[in-house]
Amino acid sequence: MSDTTTDNAGAALAAPAAKLGVFERWLTVWVALCIVAGIVLGQLLPGVFHAIGGMVVAEVNLPVAVLVWLMIIPMLLKIDPAALSGVGAHWRGIVATVGVNWLVKPFSMALLAWLFIGTVFRPFLPADQVDSYIAGLILLAAAPCTAMVFVWSNLVNGEPHFTLSQVALNDTIMVVAFAPIVGLLLGLSAITVPWDTLILSVVLYIVVPVAIAQLWRARRLRTGGEAALARTLKRLGPVSLVALLATLILLFGLQGEQIVRQPLVIAMIAVPILVQVYFNAALAYGLNRSLGVDWCVAGPSALIGASNFFELAVATAIALFGFQSGAALATVVGVLVEVPVMLSVARIVNASRGWYERGAMPAGKR
Repeated sequence: MSDTTTDNAGAALAAPAAKLGVFERWLTVWVALCIVAGIVLGQLLPGVFHAIGGMVVAEVNLPVAVLVWLMIIPMLLKIDPAALSGVGAHWRGIVATVGVNWLVKPFSMALLAWLFIGTVFRPFLPADQVDSYIAGLILLAAAPCTAMVFVWSNLVNGEPHFTLSQVALNDTIMVVAFAPIVGLLLGLSAITVPWDTLILSVVLYIVVPVAIAQLWRARRLRTGGEAALARTLKRLGPVSLVALLATLILLFGLQGEQIVRQPLVIAMIAVPILVQVYFNAALAYGLNRSLGVDWCVAGPSALIGASNFFELAVATAIALFGFQSGAALATVVGVLVEVPVMLSVARIVNASRGWYERGAMPAGKR
């Protein structure tokens, strides 16, 4: 691995294995161990995790928000605000991502939820919760991910300015499109969206870390130039990985009771989520390839197209159907599968780079 500003989690997955440290080479193993550790610790120390889980404002968990900052601030440090003006060059990637996020994903999830939960698995599920499970899955897919997108983009060495611009655009669309789409798919004439959760999530996961990163970046460039910034990014690389693993322990510790109590139900709910993630990632990736989009944009586009804003989904499910509802449980399953599945998508994107670039349309014909 080179000692440049790409010495981080993204380079850890993309670089040759021989140049990686033990920690980076076995990242997937550490993720699996942290998932198990979180579930076990959640059972052994329920009081501790309940106390951490209670640190919320508008259904947003503040300790998780801090860990998210530690994950994404090192990635946001790489963003040069002056370069954002050139993001229009990636308009094909933006069109593909917006199309998958808003015209495909909510509707494909509604179809998959009906197929698997409403039909195939119906005989094995509590009859009075089937419709609620379907509602939760729709809520999960109705809004694209925000904060974790920066992590996924980094794992595929994604173009950071495209990622930031796409997230900002999705947040803007979300404000006006989330409620109508969910209302349409749930068959409701009106839906109460937890706007305080939506706004606070955007502030905590986007506005605050971007502000911190840009102030920090400006200070490092002012005092030591590009070399100082590169050294800072190299030192912060392990912090992002450790924060990711700590977040997994915390999330799975908070949800461990649900996993242990209803493992078969959770496994069945996970099936349409898994199909939806891989389908939408492949669709976005393929669309970008057919449009001749650069790989560094197609990678984050595929990951943004596949991931979900589970914080908003959980909060909305609780507000609409109650904490103990099947809808709330379905959105929690989204939390459980998000990281392992997105890691696998990132690996597929990295492994397929050669195939992608061989088939992308030549620049002169775009």
